[in-house]
Amino acid sequence: MAQTLILASGSPRRAKILAAHGVSFSVLKTDAPEVAIPHDPEQTVTANATAKLRAALEALHAPPLAAEMLGVLAADTIVWHANRIYGKPRDLDEAAEFLRELSGQTHSVFTGVAFAGADGAIRTAVVRSGVTFHTLDEAKIEEYVARVRPTDRAGAYDIDEAGDLVVASYAGSYENIMGLPYEPVREWLNGQNRK
Repeated sequence: MAQTLILASGSPRRAKILAAHGVSFSVLKTDAPEVAIPHDPEQTVTANATAKLRAALEALHAPPLAAEMLGVLAADTIVWHANRIYGKPRDLDEAAEFLRELSGQTHSVFTGVAFAGADGAIRTAVVRSGVTFHTLDEAKIEEYVARVRPTDRAGAYDIDEAGDLVVASYAGSYENIMGLPYEPVREWLNGQNRK
């Protein structure tokens, strides 16, 4: 029987990344509360990813993991600019405000990932990428918000959905900007497959 990864996220972007890498997985959504730790984006995403992972483990009554489970994976992504955390906007008005503030600026995208494998140990990693926005006028902001409706995206945008409307350039992992850097996940899964 093939082992399956449990993805503790309902994000279609994270699911798309795992599927693109040929990972067999199933989705388990959790309702773990999220925190924002002022002036500490790395601690924020680590705490949130770990809380989501623990909620998933509790829902699964694990550890130990069932034999058919390769592990449980959770993630949290934020945008960081000018010492401010930009999470998911509350509504479309706040999404537009985020885009106004990020217009023409370079910001960082932090994603924290947390993984629990068969040994029960929790592993975490944080990946940072840089993104530079085009200078956005009101018409472009309105067009983007109406087209993408980005209330479930950190920073109110999605580089993979009409990203060319807002993103001028980026540095680092594209998948991280989407919400799930695959590099640490690959390392963890390869470690599980060797056991």
